[in-house]
Amino acid sequence: MPDCCEAPTAGVCSLCRVNERQPSLEGDVEGARAVSRAPSSFDAASVLVSDEGVLLRSPGARDFPVDILFDGRRIASFWMRRDTEVQGLGTKGSDVLYRWPTPLRRFLDGTTELSLVDHVSGGELFRAEVTLGSGDGRIAVEDARGNPLGLDKSNRLSRLFTSRSDEHLAPLLDAIGTVLEALEEAGARPFLAYGTLLGAVRQGGFIGHDSDADLGYVSEHDHPVDAALESFRLQRRLTRAGFEISRYSGLAFKVIVRESDGATRGLDVFGGFVREGTLYLMGEVGAPFRREWLEPRSEVTLAGRTFPAPHQPERLLEAMYGPGWRVPDPAYKFETPRTVQRRLSGWFRGTRVGLETRWQRLHKNPAPRPVDGPSDFVRWVRNREPDLRTAVDVGCGTGRDVLFLARSGVSAHGLDYFPRDFRGADRRAGKRNLDATFEWMNLTELRSVLATGAALSRTPGPRVVLARHVVESTDRNGRENLFRLAKMVTRGSGRLYLQLRATRRGATGSSDVPRLDLDRLRSMVTAQGGRVVEDIGLDAQEQPLGAQDVHATPAIRRWVITWDD
Repeated sequence: MPDCCEAPTAGVCSLCRVNERQPSLEGDVEGARAVSRAPSSFDAASVLVSDEGVLLRSPGARDFPVDILFDGRRIASFWMRRDTEVQGLGTKGSDVLYRWPTPLRRFLDGTTELSLVDHVSGGELFRAEVTLGSGDGRIAVEDARGNPLGLDKSNRLSRLFTSRSDEHLAPLLDAIGTVLEALEEAGARPFLAYGTLLGAVRQGGFIGHDSDADLGYVSEHDHPVDAALESFRLQRRLTRAGFEISRYSGLAFKVIVRESDGATRGLDVFGGFVREGTLYLMGEVGAPFRREWLEPRSEVTLAGRTFPAPHQPERLLEAMYGPGWRVPDPAYKFETPRTVQRRLSGWFRGTRVGLETRWQRLHKNPAPRPVDGPSDFVRWVRNREPDLRTAVDVGCGTGRDVLFLARSGVSAHGLDYFPRDFRGADRRAGKRNLDATFEWMNLTELRSVLATGAALSRTPGPRVVLARHVVESTDRNGRENLFRLAKMVTRGSGRLYLQLRATRRGATGSSDVPRLDLDRLRSMVTAQGGRVVEDIGLDAQEQPLGAQDVHATPAIRRWVITWDD
């Protein structure tokens, strides 16, 4: 994936904003180093390292990327201002704290020589022997085989290119050449893309803090459906050639490459097309572009080998990363405009929209064991709705509330993104002839929501929709779609019942509980034509077991929402 701003035409990333305040860059990395120097006010004595993180006392107002080294090897990177938390009064001169990322914490037990280095200039800002955790032994950030690991731009622990030998990288280079050739034979015009192209143009090799390789191509088609059909045809061609393929979306897939030491590495293939003067390239670019900047293709050198590139690779790099693409940023954070995200998601991501949300990441673990008995929430709703005929449980999980509703004489429908969670309940409902159905639905994908809502809106009324702790577990798009679904199902004949953990704007809450702005949530309901007719707070005695500590957990609230006819 790319290392910097992917769609700068609709928004400027933090790196680009920094570069706007600096002299223009005409040269290579050395030219970039000349314009980035550690602030003269930086005092190494003001650095405090603890189990919590790295505390910087009054580091100055300028933002720049810093590498963290353990015993001389880069482990992580962060921006002095963007990636730190202000401590104290919150002014520009205040202390800031860089918290240790979660994936790294399990390794932080022992002693190491910790260094802070300005990533661009290479200047050392701080170095000291530090002790973390129990202090026993040397800290070793390694995998089970003893291979060195580091945090990539997405804060994932990976085997980065900087720790790989030429021997280990040779299979990846071979695979790049083989896949490029296969794509060419299948009718595409492929080239190096994103971080791989960036490394080749900027330094003639792989970027040290990167961990995968990227290829791209631009279809001759200008319609998203035709472009997607072509992508699947290319995948079938590579599969027949013996490659293992994992598909991301309708216009992107990954080729799995196995290296000489048994390690696996992904080779991403991103498709694109030009429509009405705009280049759309998965991963994600949506920028004004000319076809003559693509063809005829040029060549670039990567780790001593020659590969195809766009006719003017600098134009594509600027579309991907903005005008500051020459300046390295090992801690880049994607800021793809929402308009570009939604367009590409609507065209190509389909059922995978929202797959990496917080809620879905939790479900990488084994399927949960069913919990006996219904929740207090569904009992409360059923008591308030004695004439209820149809109930829809969004985010039904293991389906226990759906079974309870069906046993009480209600036609109950459970919706969830993970069918494995409700399979047991679905089997039980079939054996007992209960009026209960379970269906897959992606709350963050509009087509899925509209199709499901249209079907459920035809069921007998009165109808209600239930959503227990769903609004905290999805994003803004998911919340909007939840209210859209509920409006379709209940308008004129029922209500939406929400249970949620609440924090007001500015509250910090617990690290395990997402922040939820009730004012914005209420405004979202109003924008959909709804009204919160009841807002009920539960005190400590009424809250479910495990949530009674009001100091550690935000208050649980229940909302009742109706829609105007």
